[in-house]
Amino acid sequence: MNLSKTLQEYFNELSSSSPTPGGGNVAALCGALSSSLGIMVCNLTIGKKKYADVEIEMIRLKEKLENIQKKFIELGQKDNASFDKVMDAFKLPKETEQEKNIRSKAIEEATIGATSAPMEVIQSSKALLPILEVIIDKGNRNSISDAGVAVALVRTAANGAYLNVLINCSSLNNQTIAGELKKTADILIEEVIRTCDRLFEQVVKAVQTK
Repeated sequence: MNLSKTLQEYFNELSSSSPTPGGGNVAALCGALSSSLGIMVCNLTIGKKKYADVEIEMIRLKEKLENIQKKFIELGQKDNASFDKVMDAFKLPKETEQEKNIRSKAIEEATIGATSAPMEVIQSSKALLPILEVIIDKGNRNSISDAGVAVALVRTAANGAYLNVLINCSSLNNQTIAGELKKTADILIEEVIRTCDRLFEQVVKAVQTK
């Protein structure tokens, strides 16, 4: 995700036949958007007399959200770079047996590397949820729907990243490594989805009784 480009430029790149940016990049973007909405709710809470008792807490949460937002942006860039390495490995010569072996090893290593960014997106999504929960409980009630959208987005971020872990694992020859990566991803995504569903339902109830 190149922040120097306009949204329209990003959409054009995303819509093109180029493999990057792709779903992994969009997953990281959803995480960054979720973090941004959380920051917005903090800003709409800080400085309000009604929420003076939670102001210090909101300032601290805002700082944490800014760090997570930055992390998601970096992971979007990392995802692009990792996939480019996979594509470069596939372009290696394969005329001789030695070249085939070198190429096969490079593809395997690059594919394992390509699981890193999406795995970190899931982990960052998990780290974001406790912060969003506090914001939902204590933040400006007029912005609780925005916090709900943040929850929906981080769920999408994690789900999208999970799919990218799975597709990379399915391409690996080393099924031991693939199994370990998938097991870790399974545990993480289950927790993220469970927490997101609970928080989203909490927001729905709060909006309906507001």
